[in-house]
Amino acid sequence: MEYNQVMDKLSQVLSAKRFQHSLGVSQTAGKLAGRFGVDVQTARLAGLLHDCARNISSDSLLQKAEAFAIVMNDVERCQPVLLHAPVGAFLANTEYGVDDPDILAAIRLHTTGGRTMSTLAKIIYLADCIEPGRKFPGVDKLRRLADADLNAALLAAFDQSLYYVIEQGLLIHPATIEGRNYLLQR
Repeated sequence: MEYNQVMDKLSQVLSAKRFQHSLGVSQTAGKLAGRFGVDVQTARLAGLLHDCARNISSDSLLQKAEAFAIVMNDVERCQPVLLHAPVGAFLANTEYGVDDPDILAAIRLHTTGGRTMSTLAKIIYLADCIEPGRKFPGVDKLRRLADADLNAALLAAFDQSLYYVIEQGLLIHPATIEGRNYLLQR
């Protein structure tokens, strides 16, 4: 399915706000891809599809994760919204025809991050944080870092995510800690 077809289909299944966010992530991912040597069209498609499962209810995400044989941990069972990323990767493949493993991994990791992230996965994680519609304290610093150093920006984005999760009293996903620690050890 080509980009415009994906865009048309997503406009039907996502809320207007989520669709605008996805367009912003796609645009931002394309810019970052050009800066960091990743195919721009690949990054734009991954950015567009990253939240394709975001409007699915928590109960349905749990059901789909089980049906798709997605291995869940205790954090995901307690906070099923996190499953929109791996469920989204599955849907990107089965409903949108994406078979590029790098795109699917980027979609799967865009919420929690992880230890082994490709450059594309890093770009999608960051683009989700810094797309033009995002407004939170520290977003401008993340945008400046993303212009200069992908890994420094990713580390700052992990930190920002951890602060937010702690402030909200939510569980911390171990993949975020693993990703952060991996960057610090390099």
